[in-house]
This record gives sequence, structure tokens and C-alpha cells, in this order.
Amino acid sequence: MRRPRGEPGSRAPRPTEGATCAGPGESCEKAWAGRPKPLVQGHAAGSPAPNSMLRVLLSAQASSARLSGLLLLPPVQPCCLGPNKWGDHRPPGGGPHAGPVQGLQRLLEQPPPVEQATLQDLSQLIIRNCPSFDIHTIHVCLHLAALLGFPSDGPLMCALEQERRFRLPPKPPPPLPPILRGGQRLEAALSCPCFQRRPQQHLIRSLAEARPEELTPHVMVLLAQHLARHRLREPQLLEAIAHFLVVQEAQLNSKVVQKLVLPFGRLNYVPLEQQFMPCLERILAREAGVAPLATVNILMSLCQLRCLPFRALHFVFSPGFINHVSGTPHALIVRRYLSLLDTAVELELPGYRGARLPRRQQVPIFPQPLITDRARCKYSHKDIVAEGLRQLLGEEKYRQDLTVPPGYSTDFLLCVSSCGSVLPVRAQDPFLPYPPRSCPRATRDPAQRVVLMLRERWHFCRDGRVLLGSRALRERHLGLMGYQLLPLPFEELESQRGLPQLKSYLRQKLQALGLHWGPEGG
Repeated sequence: MRRPRGEPGSRAPRPTEGATCAGPGESCEKAWAGRPKPLVQGHAAGSPAPNSMLRVLLSAQASSARLSGLLLLPPVQPCCLGPNKWGDHRPPGGGPHAGPVQGLQRLLEQPPPVEQATLQDLSQLIIRNCPSFDIHTIHVCLHLAALLGFPSDGPLMCALEQERRFRLPPKPPPPLPPILRGGQRLEAALSCPCFQRRPQQHLIRSLAEARPEELTPHVMVLLAQHLARHRLREPQLLEAIAHFLVVQEAQLNSKVVQKLVLPFGRLNYVPLEQQFMPCLERILAREAGVAPLATVNILMSLCQLRCLPFRALHFVFSPGFINHVSGTPHALIVRRYLSLLDTAVELELPGYRGARLPRRQQVPIFPQPLITDRARCKYSHKDIVAEGLRQLLGEEKYRQDLTVPPGYSTDFLLCVSSCGSVLPVRAQDPFLPYPPRSCPRATRDPAQRVVLMLRERWHFCRDGRVLLGSRALRERHLGLMGYQLLPLPFEELESQRGLPQLKSYLRQKLQALGLHWGPEGG
């Protein structure tokens, strides 16, 4: 804002309540030095900007009698406050209590402005009269008092704020919390968005206190989803879900079962409940044709646990089932799951002689990085490991983020000769043939394929020791396809301080496999 001609170079301090002004003819700056700036929320429509108004007000000479007249005499014309921040439009005349509001407005707009002593009189006058103000007048007085620089903890603002609160309708007392039993308490805790981090003991206690009739399918589904979402591999809770599934088998459909089984596959946990697998096989036999997506979801969880039932595989690979799901909205995701199940049959079930997924129906299993890895890429060690390998081996001797058939992604892939020398990847075929039994490796290509697998913190259950089911499945299948795996655990990566130390760590890892590179062997 440009300063008026003749105005001092420094901004004049704001007036605040309770201070005394200097004598006639003297500057007020000394009396107001160091005072905080008023909190200005805005100013009335059509009025001057607050900074210029307050600078003019400081130099004012006016009497308290004139101030009383401004406050209490009815205005000659309606006050033009315009729409305020409360959305009110006051009618002409303003009602019985419009005098103080319009008087304050004219006090801001009139020349010459008022002096400091007048502001003190204004404060006392409003404090005495504010019990008779309506709520609109109190709101406007609060707004204009802030513009005039009255401090928020001073008598004026406190009196107005007290009156404002007094006019508000009383709040009804909060209802007494109901007495929750074990199952209800468990459901309430699982439904709370803040209940995330370390709730195991609370969940176990609530579950132990619950009566059998309180453990409904809804409560157990909430518990299963909570464990899976937060990677909580808690045996007591998982065993309770497995037991519930066995006991309630006749009342559960496959859409509920898929949610109850989810944490077992995700958390890589095979329950001790002996009837768990037979129970699932019976449910699949009964429900497989009713809910195709739920059926393959259950089989996906069992695939992660290496517990695939032959009878269910016969059914989902049958032409009737495949034709049935081809016309559904979730056809692509079902084909992806069936492709993964077919890979598991190929690699892990040599005794299976039933139907298989036709080649024309197969799709890449994981055509892009997993959602979790994409969401946490900024916390990943992949970039620094890539730079370490580049400086250690050279760009031509490794491939990053290569997806190998039938669709598994690899963090870093090396081609190694039979004598352990790291070869340029682009001069080799980086892929091993798949399926391995139908296309055995040719003797003319004795090179090994070494896959460096980052094991980030979020690839594990919360305890940090057991790989999640999807990660364990990928590593297991890559190993069965003939790739040599070199895991890089997050604890070891996090302990490296800087790139030189990381390069030394990678060198030791590669040399431990008998690898060498460069003219001096690395």
C-alpha cells in the first residue's frame, strides 16, 4: 500500500486498549512501541483499508462526549456494513441495537479520527452496554474492535466474547456410553479409524471376554481385515478366526469366507486348526459355481500357503467355469489369478494331472509394480542400490525392474557365466525358459541368472521376520524356475552409511556367490 504524502517512513504502531497516549503535540509512537499488530480478519465493505484507518485514528483529537454521540445517537442514514463474514444483511435502521454498530462504523470512516484516550472511553462504553446488544451487534463489535487494535485478551474483547458465548444455545449433555461386552467392544475397536498401531493385546483381551454368540461373521471379518491391512501376524487372533470358520462352516458363504481367509495367505500363516483345510475344501465344493471371484480369491490365499486342493483346481480350470467368468466385469482379474494358479500347478504340483488354463487364456501375472511398492517408492532402497551396482559393475552388466515370464518382476538381474564372470546383460537372453520342464535350458547357454531381491520393511509382517505371502510366493517361484536369488534385507541396507559403504556391502554379497567382474575381479 502506498503511504500518503508526508507520512513517516515507519509504520505507525497500532492502538491497544488500556494504554495512555503522549501529551498534546507529542508523538504517540513511544507509547505504542513494541505493541503487537491487531489480528485483522477483514474489513467492512466500502470502508478504508484497516492499516490506513488505524494510522489516521492514532492522530485523532476527539472528545468522549462526541464518541458517546457517535455510539448512541441514531444515524442519519442506514449503516453500510455490507455482507459480513456471518452472512448477515441488516435492514435500514438496523433495529433497536443498531446504534453501537453504526457508531463504530462511522468512527472508522469519519475524519478526523479519534485519539487514544477516546478508544479507552469507547471500550468502557461498549463493556457497560454490551449486555443489551443482540447477537448481530456483538459479532460486529468483535469484528470492528479487532480492526481498531483492541487485544484479544483485553477487557473489551473478553466481555464481548463472554456475551457471544452466553447467547449461544446450550449444548445437550453427551449421552452416556453404553456398556459394551466383549464382542461389541471388539467391533467398536475395529471400527475406529484411530485404532491401528499396536492393538494386539487389546484385541486378544476383548476376544477372550466375548461370548460365542457375540462373535458374529461381521465382527470376525472386521478382525480379519484389520490383521491383513496392518500386517499383524498374531497367532492367537488368527487361530480364533480359523476356529470360527470351522465352527460356523454351514452358515458361511464363499463371499464371507474369502475375507476370513485373506489374512492367512497375506501373513503367510498356516493355522494349527486341523479342520481348517478340509473345511475350506468343502466350502469351495459347495460354493464354487455361485461366486467365481470369491472362489479364486480363496484359492489365491491357499496358493500363498502352498495348500491347493486338487478338486477345486479341476473346477476353476474347467471350460465351463472359464466361459462363465469370461463375460463378467471381473474377467481380467480372474484370468490373472487363474494364470498365477496355473503357474503354481506347473512349479509346485508335479502330481497334478487335471485340467490346466489354456495358453490363449493366460495373461501376465503382475504386469506392473505392486501398489504398495508404488506408494512407498520414496522410502525404497532401489535407487541407491542401482547407483551402487552402476559404479561397481557398469550399466551394461545388470538390468533393473525386468519382468520375466510368466510375469514376475525382478529388482535387479545379472547374467553370470559358468566360471562366475558377470556378463553384459544385453548380449545375453536375460530370461530363463518357461515352463522349465517343457523347455529345458540348452547346454549351449550355461549362464546363470542371478536376481537381487530387495526385501524392504513393508515386504514383511509387522514383526519384521516373516515375508508376506505374496513376496514369499514370488521368490519361491523364481527359485523353482531356475533363477539364483540374492536377497538384500532391509536391516542390512539400512545399516549402510553412504554410497561407499553400500558398494562395499554389495561387493561382499556378490563375491560370496563366487562372482567376479572387471579386469581386476571387482
